[in-house]
Parts: sequence; structure tokens; C-alpha cells
Amino acid sequence: MQQFDVVVVGKGNAALCAALSARDVGVTVAMLESATVEESGGNSRFAGGVMRFAYSSVEDLRKITDIPDEEAKNTDWDSNTVEEFYDDLYRVTAYRTDPGLSEALITKSLDGMVWLRSQGATFVPNYGAQSAIVNGKRKFFGRFPLTVNGGGAGLVEDLTRTAVKKGIEIFYETRAISLIYDGERVLGVRAKQKGKPVEFRARAMVLACGGFEANPEWRTRYLGPGWELAKVRGTRHNVGDGLRMALEIGACPYGNWSGRHAVSWERHAPEFGVVERSHDPYRHSYPLSIMINAEGRRFVDEGADFYNYTYAKYGAEVLKQTGQFAYQVFDAKVKPLLKKEYSGRNVTRFTGNTLEELAGKLEGVDARAFLKTAREYNAAVRTDVPFNVAVRDGRCTVGIEPPKSNWANPLDTPPFEAYGVTCGITFTFGGLRINHETGQVLDLGYAPIPGLYAAGEMVGGIFYFNYPAGTGLVSGLVFGRIAGNGAAAAVRAA
Repeated sequence: MQQFDVVVVGKGNAALCAALSARDVGVTVAMLESATVEESGGNSRFAGGVMRFAYSSVEDLRKITDIPDEEAKNTDWDSNTVEEFYDDLYRVTAYRTDPGLSEALITKSLDGMVWLRSQGATFVPNYGAQSAIVNGKRKFFGRFPLTVNGGGAGLVEDLTRTAVKKGIEIFYETRAISLIYDGERVLGVRAKQKGKPVEFRARAMVLACGGFEANPEWRTRYLGPGWELAKVRGTRHNVGDGLRMALEIGACPYGNWSGRHAVSWERHAPEFGVVERSHDPYRHSYPLSIMINAEGRRFVDEGADFYNYTYAKYGAEVLKQTGQFAYQVFDAKVKPLLKKEYSGRNVTRFTGNTLEELAGKLEGVDARAFLKTAREYNAAVRTDVPFNVAVRDGRCTVGIEPPKSNWANPLDTPPFEAYGVTCGITFTFGGLRINHETGQVLDLGYAPIPGLYAAGEMVGGIFYFNYPAGTGLVSGLVFGRIAGNGAAAAVRAA
């Protein structure tokens, strides 16, 4: 048995932020990570690294990273004011997001980013994915102009280095099994360390070990039939252990338990994510495509919005299709605009010099129906409206269902390409009900459970139905800090 003031279960971004926050208060902290050192870091290791936080101008960005004067002045840095952040989050969650949680997330996000920099994280402008040259000037769009240097893996590496330097003990290959609970307060956790039982006693526990996205049985139970067939974008270790342990002692479930972040993903990607190639299966250029299913028909409005606001729900639409796959079809006009992952080695790609040639190559697709769909789409495009990838350009279709609301281009310039995609699940939305000011987990009567806190994917009530890109890492940051500070404050007050 080992004794610490605070024990954090997990070692992703939220867990590390909780541990560092608690440690900075002066209490002893341990982290339990079910994975090996090489596989550690949870889903954060697989994150692209973009972070959506509230900022009004480039001067806010310069608190987080160094931007030379000339670059700051000659670039349109977009904005994501508190009001704009609220608008986006409420809009994409159909106004179901919890008011207290969303207020904490949004109003504490900028301060959190500045703090993250102080903990060793580094950031760079997100030139490659979220900017374009418009009228001779670089313009950012999508409201997250910064990304973590080295992506999610770089963030985990930076924060781990700081945690070790500050004396936080990290126990690898240590899977938490059950909470030690005397009916009144949580006293620690039982775990298995390299297959052997061990106990960690704590004056406060922080659960930050992810959702249940890597558990096919739970996915089918909560998300519905067919979800056991989804690919898992990230770690294989997020199987719902933290949620199960908390629910077993009476914690209150909260949020969109049938909801999830799921994207269009390389059709033949591995069952789980591979850190070294974590970005390769991304297929996020679909707003420039038409997406067709096995019946040769379109099934979503590919240009409803920037991919940042639709990608997390369109994976579920792909999963609904016959065979759980679809094809994204492009012509040569937009090829230079495709994200770099489309040119990788592990890509399901078919090419044709005519649409007829391409149609004959698409495995499992009704070729005749696809050609009919493509011709009807071509005829419906408003070619009188200028195409502009940096804004919602209104270049749409007329008279077809589903419509395409922006970035519609006729498929008329060979060669034509089609990329096979399936559904890749990132994380689940259902979680625990917490006090948004302290991070303390609440019971079924909404009373706080002494000694128990939660952060990251385990917090329910923030995301419903959909998700604005870049919010996950910031949510982990904000609620990790809240939980770590709450746990440490309770220890100091005892």
C-alpha cells in the first residue's frame, strides 16, 4: 500500500493538468497509468494539437507564443471572443451544453493556455491547416490559430517532463480497478500493477482516465448497434474503468451517453490508433468533395460548415451507410487544397480519367447510380458564385437533396479521385456530473462525494450531438486544473 495526498488516475492532458495543479499547491501527487511508458498518454497522444480558446486579438495570442511584430501586424488572426466561443459551442450542441460547465470552459480557457505555457507546453501558429492567402494577406479561419508544438504527443511529452521535475510519481502498467470507499468518502483506489494487486491510499482522488470509446461492448450498449464495428482513433486503454468505478459507488451519470466524437477515417486503418502515424488516417477535406455510399448516393451536406464544426458528427453518418463505408470524390481542381494525409502511403484511393472509369473501380458501389448522382450534382452547382476556401462562400447547389451549402464545384476536371473512408471514434460524450467550480463528483442526489474529483472525457454535460474542433484538449486543461486545485484545496483544508 502506498499513501499520497492526491492520486490521479490517467496520464493524458487532463490528468497531467490535474496533477501539476495539485502539486503546485504543495501536496504529494501520484499518477496511475494503465499503459506502458511507450503507450502512455491516453487519447491526448493522438490529438492533432489544435486548441480552441477565447481570444480577442493577436495580443492575446502573444501571451501564449512568440509572434514577431511584423507577422502579428500583417496577418489576419481571426478571433474567438468569449461571445463567439459561446455561440459556436451552443450552436453545435443544439443548445444542450451545461451552462455552468460551458461558462467555466470558455471564461477560463485563455488563462489556462497561459498557465499551460508556464508548465512547459509550447505552441506555434496553425498555418498549415487553418489559414490561407486571401488578397495577398494570410488569413486564419475556424477560430483556432494556434496548435501545440508536436501535436498531442508533444503536449504529453512536455507536461510529463515537468511532472517528473516537480516530483510527481508516475506508476505505469497500473490499471485502477475499484475505489476504496467507506460509504462516506473515497479513501483511495485498488489497482493491478503488472498483474499484481496493489492499493493506493489518498486523501483525494482525481479520475481522468477517459471515456469508453475503446470498449466495443459499452459502445454497443450506449451508442447503439453497429458501433462495435467502428475503428478507434486513439488509445486501446480507454475502456470506461473510471466511469464504472465511480458509478459503482453512486456517482451521478450525466450528459449525452449515446453521443460521441466520430470522424471520417481511413477505411482500412488499424483497429486502434498508432501514435507514430496518428494523423495519417485523417480524411478532413470532405467539404471539397461529394461523399457517396454503396448505393452511389450522397447522404450529407458536405459543405454545411467548415470541417471543424461537422467532422465530429459525420463519422456517425458514415457508420450508418451500407458496409460502414463511403467514398470522398474530388476532381483535379481541388487536389492542391487537400490536406497532406491524402497523399500518404496507407490510403485507399482510386483514380480515373473519366467519371465512368472511376465508377468502375469503386469497390462495393453501384456505379450507375454514382454516375447519375455525379451528373445531377454537377448540374445543380451555382457556378455564378465565386469559390473561396477561406470563408463560407455560399457556392451551393440548387434543387438536389441533400444540398451542398458551400464550396460546391462541378466534378469536371480529370483526373478524378475517390478516397475510401469509414468511421473512427475519438471519444464518448457521456460522463459524470461534477461541481464546475471544484471538479468534485456529485452523487445521485447531486451531493458532492467527499474525496472524489473528475476531469477530461469523464466530465459529462459539455458536448451533445456534435463538437467544435479543438475544444477537447482545452476542456481537459480547464477541468484538469479545476479538479487538481479542488482536490488539493480539500487536502489542505482537512
